Amino acid sequence: MALKAPKGFIDETDPKVCQIGHPAPPWLVNYADLMTEMVCFFVILYALSAALNKNVQNAAQQVQEMMNKGELKGEVKVDREGLKISLEEQGQLAFFESGSADTTPTMESMVGKLVPVLKKLSEQQDIIVEGHTDNLPIRNEYFDSNWELSTARATSIARLLIDRHELPAARLGAIGYGEYRPVVANDTTENRAKNRRVVFFVKNPAPGGKAKGPPETTHAAPVEAK
Repeated sequence: MALKAPKGFIDETDPKVCQIGHPAPPWLVNYADLMTEMVCFFVILYALSAALNKNVQNAAQQVQEMMNKGELKGEVKVDREGLKISLEEQGQLAFFESGSADTTPTMESMVGKLVPVLKKLSEQQDIIVEGHTDNLPIRNEYFDSNWELSTARATSIARLLIDRHELPAARLGAIGYGEYRPVVANDTTENRAKNRRVVFFVKNPAPGGKAKGPPETTHAAPVEAK
């Protein structure tokens, strides 16, 4: 008993079906070339991604080792967006002066320990400094809310990296989230300390994007007044 092809299959007598020993249809050549080019393209993307990911993974490991030794307190996480290094206050050692964006020696010491890692990453990737606060309201002569305070604190850290540690300004940014992205509930003194944190977000390049060095700064020649 001969087997019958399932419903919907093209019969082998159809002219669109390539018979054994006969040349392939013309469209198959272009299709095969396209598939080959697509494979090469994704291999290149994978190679670039692997190289960048290796740098990020090495950086995450170095920071995690510092945290394991008690030199830093916080969390290290790598996801599809990039590397996130979150620093938390340790006990009574505050990062900033109360109600101010001025950094304390504790914060400056912690940033100094991260500088070798961040400087290496800044050669190819952008770094965003994120400021976060607890939910205790603030209103003084300098800041009307935690939003302004967290943004000013993130900017202070970015300026510290640029002015003192010579990281490329074109690679750095600062953003403040105030109390609106807590990691735990603001219901105890310890939890509020966890939420008063600084995050260094090392961004992965956009998919298909090529990592580049910081853009060159051009200066216009002065115009002589007549």
